[in-house]
Amino acid sequence: MRVLVTGGAGFIGSHLCEHLLQLGHEVFVLDDLSTGRYENIEHLSGLTCVIDSARNQEIVRDLVRDVHVVYHLAATVGVQLVVDHPIDTILNNVRGTETLLEETCRYRRPLLITSSSEIYGKSLNEVFAEDDDRVMGSTSLTRWGYAASKAIDEFLALAYWREKRHPVVVVRLFNIVGPRQTGRYGMVIPRFVRQALKGDPLTVYGDGAQSRCFAYVGDVVPALPRLLERKASYGEVYNLGSDESTTIEALARRIIARCGSASSVVFVPYEEAYGSGYEDMRRRAPCLDRVRQAIGYRPVTSLDDTLDTVIADVRARIAADED
Repeated sequence: MRVLVTGGAGFIGSHLCEHLLQLGHEVFVLDDLSTGRYENIEHLSGLTCVIDSARNQEIVRDLVRDVHVVYHLAATVGVQLVVDHPIDTILNNVRGTETLLEETCRYRRPLLITSSSEIYGKSLNEVFAEDDDRVMGSTSLTRWGYAASKAIDEFLALAYWREKRHPVVVVRLFNIVGPRQTGRYGMVIPRFVRQALKGDPLTVYGDGAQSRCFAYVGDVVPALPRLLERKASYGEVYNLGSDESTTIEALARRIIARCGSASSVVFVPYEEAYGSGYEDMRRRAPCLDRVRQAIGYRPVTSLDDTLDTVIADVRARIAADED
């Protein structure tokens, strides 16, 4: 098939493109390179890249018309960008998704939209299931604009399914990590790894007791085409990630040990990192029952193996930078 991946030059998008090419598909990428990097995909043959925005309706229409299915990954990513650029965050997420829904519906192209665990907000649930209630912070806090925009994306996608029977699948990603991810926009694991390899203190924001589940990109990406090719998945929302939980402080100390580093751990108040009024989720762990029942999904890569892969990738990039 001919497949379009928006945000295909990004971290997850580039791994998805690689997987789709391995499956024998012809892949088209739409990416404005605002956070993606052409270097992520330049090694891939059988791929065509268009440098433009998912908000450009004419470009999107031309691309969608000539493909069979679409994966929409283009969005603002990273806490730092969300805090620093709230207008672009909301417009990129909402208008980009609206454009993809309009044009894929026009040509009846199945569409998978990647959403985020952020949409669960400040809920104190131990584990999040897809139909759980959401608890959002005040609109005066920039930090919740991202979560709200991704929720609007989901509402709109499900409305297209209900009103127009447009074949769309929504996937909520939980902290996906692996090679090619950058710590530039607040991604914690590559940031910690780079600090540890350089012997710098690892800066843990908050008290470090907040917990997350980190999933290896190589486990997650193959699930995306399996969900989109399954007609019973249309109009459904799926959590996708790992259910192995760790606190951020424990993660930092684990990375120091696996890097063989002498780095220390330093705690930085949220206000110092992101400005006054910043709020964080204390827990973020997915219930994976729905995706497991749908396609038999199970994450198989341990956190230690994932960290070792990221450490090797960051070490290579540091060496290349120094060259």
